[in-house]
Amino acid sequence: MPTPLFVSDNDLLTALKAGRSSAYKEIYDRYWQVLYRFARKMLQDENVAKDVVQEVFTILWAKRESQNTAVPLAAYLYTLTRNRILDLVKRTKVENRYLESLTSFIQLNHATPDRLYIEKELYDQIEREIQHLPEKMRRIFEMSRKEYKSNQEIADELQISNKTVKNQLSTALKTLRNKLGDTMNTYLIFF
Repeated sequence: MPTPLFVSDNDLLTALKAGRSSAYKEIYDRYWQVLYRFARKMLQDENVAKDVVQEVFTILWAKRESQNTAVPLAAYLYTLTRNRILDLVKRTKVENRYLESLTSFIQLNHATPDRLYIEKELYDQIEREIQHLPEKMRRIFEMSRKEYKSNQEIADELQISNKTVKNQLSTALKTLRNKLGDTMNTYLIFF
């Protein structure tokens, strides 16, 4: 086992403040394992614990010139690790509350002004295209989609075959999809 370059933590902090990377490496070698065990115990997640400890050492290097040599190094590193863990937990709680709120909002299917506007625009666009269908096809389509009649009921009422009704509906849907493209698919997905 190699002899440490710096005996005391105070020597390490002084060398670190001077920008000596060997002091940083020595601090890393001395404290990484204990900080990792501490973080893993608190977080119950190895990968997140590694990330937290890595952040601690990144902060230590970034703020090396402003280190207070009066504070014991071990206490400083533990405090820094604990604070990073608390920040992470707080951020996770906020994210979870936001996701719960968003999920609740989506489940309640609130009618926001944007949604109402988009829905109206989609409806108007589809309605315009339906009006451009040939009269007989349009009538069959409206009986099926707006009056909720079965193919047989439409056939009986219009005195045509069930197969004609199916063909007319199929052609109408194909025509609408060709003219409306993604708008029709969006309408079917969202509404």
